[in-house]
Amino acid sequence: MDITTVIGLIAGFSLMVLAILMGGSPGVFWNPPSVIIVLGGTVAATLVNYPLRDVLSVMATLKNAFIHQETQPEGLIEKLVNFATVARREGILALESHASDADDEFLEKSVQLAIDGTSPELIKDVLTTELAFMEERHTMGQSILSTMGTFAPAFGMLGTLIGLIQMLTTLDDPSRIGQGMAVALLTTFYGALLANVFFLPAAGKLRVRTGNELLAKEIIIEGILSIQSGDNPRVVEQKLKAFVAPQVREQVQTGR
Repeated sequence: MDITTVIGLIAGFSLMVLAILMGGSPGVFWNPPSVIIVLGGTVAATLVNYPLRDVLSVMATLKNAFIHQETQPEGLIEKLVNFATVARREGILALESHASDADDEFLEKSVQLAIDGTSPELIKDVLTTELAFMEERHTMGQSILSTMGTFAPAFGMLGTLIGLIQMLTTLDDPSRIGQGMAVALLTTFYGALLANVFFLPAAGKLRVRTGNELLAKEIIIEGILSIQSGDNPRVVEQKLKAFVAPQVREQVQTGR
């Protein structure tokens, strides 16, 4: 569970609710027509913009913003340096007993390719291809959420126009003016709230997740290629530390 995402969402919505409660009755901020316009319109426009399969798959992608086991680069570097030490002392075939302990499907596949004697060029080609398509899949989820974050305020403005039209057509009946005004203002509020508290931040969090995952996989590719070429573990360590920030390098403990 990503505690920062949960805290951010709870804090965002809680502050809105607190501000509403401090200003008066919260009931005036509930308007079903406004909800229908903003949510219904956003979903409808998203379905027009993307295939149904991609829209449904974003739900699986969205859970990565809340539940995600992030691979720490320092731990990954330590593991690869240990693999390099084993390969240096006992030969690369000795890594076969360690492959299943990798706790990472991509790392396990990379080690297995090296054990099988696959050429470095082919290993890099296979792994970078998988990397590219993983990025493409993740980018689709981010794109859908960003698009919804764009559509929500737009439908909020559309609802505002609808509310103003309703209000102007009922000027001769003061008792109905308030209903049109409520739709006009609350649709803008709903659209801005959904876009800026949920859709756009979720897309941003997924973008960060993708960047971290790409970094981890690039470290794995470089580490496996170095191990296969027979580099000294100390050289492997220095190569991999180049991928991370100086403060992260200080946390790497390889015992070397």
